[in-house]
Amino acid sequence: MEALTPNTIPRGGQDTAKAPKRKRKGGFWSTVLQQKYLYLMSLPFVIWVFVFSYLPLWGWTMAFQNYKPARSFSEQKWVGFKYFHELFQDDRFYLVLRNTLAMSFMGLILGFVVPIFFAILLNELRGMFFKRFVQTVSYLPHFVSWVVVAGIITKMLSIDGGAVNQILMALHLTDEPIQFMAKGSWFWYIVTGSDVWKETGWNTIIYLAAITGIDPELYEASRVDGASRWRQMWHITLPGIRSTISVLLIMSIGHLISIGFEKQFLLGNNLVSDYSEVLDLYALNYGLNMGRFSYGTAIGIFNSVVSIILLFTANGIFKKITKESIM
Repeated sequence: MEALTPNTIPRGGQDTAKAPKRKRKGGFWSTVLQQKYLYLMSLPFVIWVFVFSYLPLWGWTMAFQNYKPARSFSEQKWVGFKYFHELFQDDRFYLVLRNTLAMSFMGLILGFVVPIFFAILLNELRGMFFKRFVQTVSYLPHFVSWVVVAGIITKMLSIDGGAVNQILMALHLTDEPIQFMAKGSWFWYIVTGSDVWKETGWNTIIYLAAITGIDPELYEASRVDGASRWRQMWHITLPGIRSTISVLLIMSIGHLISIGFEKQFLLGNNLVSDYSEVLDLYALNYGLNMGRFSYGTAIGIFNSVVSIILLFTANGIFKKITKESIM
């Protein structure tokens, strides 16, 4: 009898060990046709981003021209890096950069850490009604306009019947009202505190959503092992939301330079301008108020380039240390 080997085909029959046929993968357009409805749904957003985020980048050419509004871009006089040299030689620029970085780091430390601990504390609450009530009350300020918030803060810190000064004087902590809004030394704390109060509840929602994704069996196993609630928070909850913390921290670092100007514009005044002016407000004052569009564009380009460098640097560091990244 003939011994069968792996290469032997049984007599009277065909090879039964046929290799499975591989499905030929379609190209890009084949995938588009298969998922055409998904692409159609995303098309308006792609157009929106292209029109309002990428097309305006053509305006960056103003930073390298002596821009005159009455002429087209092709008719402008090219001046190279003139306005960038002027920017780096301006002493006011470094004062504004100091203000921007100071308020950014203060906001990063408090505005990033507080929501994490607040989310963990809310997660530990057992009363569902009270938990939802606190969560709702805490994120409502996010929907309040900065114009309204600035008005409330200005009124509360006023020397003429302001609630804060009234309380301090009633507790005999001060003999006369403190001019909070007229002293630059207070301005950074006022802006940071108001920002934390306004955005903590909203940022907490993100961390609560991440916490709910942690496997409940991990908590049950830790309770069986006798772990306290503090140890559960430290060894289960925090590691469970590490990826969320990393992503949000990377994005926050990328916005260290771009902190907007609404808070500073609404809460600041001429008495505290050396502490309230930030890069975005600096660009607004020169670009629109003074009509120096080329100089204002140069400030904006510096802002964008530094933000991109910070974002990629933070992403690279986190990718090596925590293996978490956004790209």
